[in-house]
Amino acid sequence: MFLPTFLYLVGFLILIFYYLVTLSLTNADAGLAGGFPSLANYRYIFISAEFRSAFLNTVLFVLIGTPLELIAGLVLALIIHKQFPLRGWVRSFFIIPLAIPAIVSAIILYILFAYPNGHVNNLLMGQYPFFPAILETPFNFRASAFYSLGISLIGKVWRDMPISMLILLAGLTSITQDQYAAAETMGASERQKFRYITLPLLLPSIASVLLIRSIEMWKEFIFPYFLARRYRLMGTLIEELYHDWHKTGEATAVSVVLVASIILSAILLFWFLKRFRQALIRI
Repeated sequence: MFLPTFLYLVGFLILIFYYLVTLSLTNADAGLAGGFPSLANYRYIFISAEFRSAFLNTVLFVLIGTPLELIAGLVLALIIHKQFPLRGWVRSFFIIPLAIPAIVSAIILYILFAYPNGHVNNLLMGQYPFFPAILETPFNFRASAFYSLGISLIGKVWRDMPISMLILLAGLTSITQDQYAAAETMGASERQKFRYITLPLLLPSIASVLLIRSIEMWKEFIFPYFLARRYRLMGTLIEELYHDWHKTGEATAVSVVLVASIILSAILLFWFLKRFRQALIRI
């Protein structure tokens, strides 16, 4: 049962990556005879201001969004790990964002922050009786890289935080209560129990969350496409190069750089987590 699935996944991965690399090394302007192999596509994107801006925006998106998803998921997991009335209902409530399609969430945010008559602008201008006026004129959130990408990031974190929560909740559930009981008999505080029991034993789940969510942040497309299209990420730049500018070679070159960035970030993440685990053990 495992072998056919493995061959199916790996076979498609190799096939897609082969054609991706081949297209990225093909210079369409040179014709069929002299178009391959060529680094023209990579030279074009590395001197392109659009690529440099998109790469920097994507790196910031990953560096800010991944820890936010981890922290949000950890806080929610710690909340619903405790025993309290209606715990099942609260857990179901926290999973609701995952049931809403990402494109629907993006469109809702687009409507809320629309200019000039979005609900957020109407609220800040005091057009609702229960809220005082803060702005005199409407603010165009989508005209600013900081606000448009920030709204995209908030939408992404809100939409995907249940995945992080469930992974971390599974890790918390696997920790036996005997260890906490032993720590209590030795006079350990809640902070000490979290520092010396929860955090080290939860590290595999934390590593899974950081790896999965960082990959998702690298290749994010939907929220920036609807909310921050003027301020590109690598995912939206690939779409623009391919569909709008009809530059297949440059689009595939950016895709290869994106894949390489994901692999490199995963290696750095594993190295960091290994060092962090060693530091926890020493302390």
